[in-house]
Amino acid sequence: MKKIFKKTAFLAVGLLLAVGNSVGFAEAKQIVLGGKGGWPDFQYSENVTTGKGRFGYDCVELATNSFVFDDYTDLLIDFENPVNPISAGYYDIASNNLKISSDSLLEKSAGLSRNIGGLSVTGKPGTFFGSEGLMGSFSIEFWLCPSLAENGEVIVNWESSKNVRGRLIYQLINCLFDGGKLNWTIANLFDSYAGPNGDGEIHLKGSSTIIPDSWSYHALSYDCETGILEYLVNGITEDIIYITSNGKEDGQVSLIVMGTPSELEFCNEYTGKIDEIRILRRPYSPPDYQSAEAAGALGRMLYQPAGGRFQTRPIVVSTGSVLNSLTAEMNVPAQTEVSFFVRSGDNFFNWTDSYPEWKPVESGKKIDGVNGMYFQVACELYPDGNGAVTPSVTQLTLDFTELPLPLPPFTVKAEAGNGSVTLKWNYSVDDTAGGYYIYYGNRPGEYLGRVALEGPSPVNAGNTTSYTLTGLENGKIYYFAVASWSSLDDRITGPLSREVFARPLQRLGK
Repeated sequence: MKKIFKKTAFLAVGLLLAVGNSVGFAEAKQIVLGGKGGWPDFQYSENVTTGKGRFGYDCVELATNSFVFDDYTDLLIDFENPVNPISAGYYDIASNNLKISSDSLLEKSAGLSRNIGGLSVTGKPGTFFGSEGLMGSFSIEFWLCPSLAENGEVIVNWESSKNVRGRLIYQLINCLFDGGKLNWTIANLFDSYAGPNGDGEIHLKGSSTIIPDSWSYHALSYDCETGILEYLVNGITEDIIYITSNGKEDGQVSLIVMGTPSELEFCNEYTGKIDEIRILRRPYSPPDYQSAEAAGALGRMLYQPAGGRFQTRPIVVSTGSVLNSLTAEMNVPAQTEVSFFVRSGDNFFNWTDSYPEWKPVESGKKIDGVNGMYFQVACELYPDGNGAVTPSVTQLTLDFTELPLPLPPFTVKAEAGNGSVTLKWNYSVDDTAGGYYIYYGNRPGEYLGRVALEGPSPVNAGNTTSYTLTGLENGKIYYFAVASWSSLDDRITGPLSREVFARPLQRLGK
């Protein structure tokens, strides 16, 4: 599944809220995720994607229960990449006349065939259709939405030959429409199996009428353990045969023998859409969570009952910021659910999946006990009981309060000494100032000094109005500025004072 997100949008509101005489004024601000500015790249997401939400903006919603690549997947064609419809598997495109359609049941795109040639692929060595010799279990699966369902329309076609004791034997896998239903023909695919009529051909006939402009799920499956070859529509078996010595379940199972690798063709003579074509090296198996009702209706649930989750990257604010509320612009249909979680801290580098602990919150409700330099938000989305409807989140607004930044001293003076400079200033008029940092360096506006015996820039001078830096080099000019730090937290630093400078010198008599 594809997850495409845009950069985070930030919205600051310059309101001032009084929080008590001892701490002056705090500033109320907002951070907006989603909405007009789009969604950011998430730190983590599972089973979610973007769709169209309220006001036409991108929303986050559950991803459809589309196929995913696993250890058994030989080929996956999901049409999500318009340049290369193959999502996974060691196959190459021989020809492709399919167009991309946005009218898809799963994810965002499907293949559109207009009966002017379809999609042909060739397997590389080691793939099911790119190798000769004995093969095990397999299944060919796809979603289909025909426009006409006319007799003779071909959905799958593979033709090859194998050498049997010096004689070339024709091989075939073919799936086409006949009477509004899909029928399969498999010829000479199995070792020493002549078929019901002794001609090496096997026919599996569909019993369900395929309705035009309606999606249905199809699978041809073979189990080399039991010899069962079956055709399924929407998860229900339509036709079945035992590929065994006596045509029964207690007979000896015949194995597949693939001949010369050749092209595998999809929709060469067909009008309509196809999606999520998958070849597996195992027989068809419905998802564990799939109910009998859902299987009969659709073949699988559209959305996984376990739902999906996304969580933002840690969002930097300022030290001591307090998260007051989270407000979501969302759509929550009946039986669906959306849950939100937040956490915070001053250093996210030591965060884990469970630390700091996630705190559940409700949209629009007051939040207590969440503060720090970083905020992080997580959201879980759950479908309805049938897995047919998804909730969506179009925008998240975080309302938070920043602690005030103390004002710097208005007056700063620098007096040069022998290898030293003494800084003097007046106390800040801001009663939230708890002390002062001295910034120093050798270039105007660049306070990167490291030579002072008192430490690298900035130096914590404490709650005083005079401080001497020693160990400086005589004859070299130094630039200085002073900033106040907050009495609430010395990591909260206000703006710099005006810059001053001094040049230490060794003077006569000193």
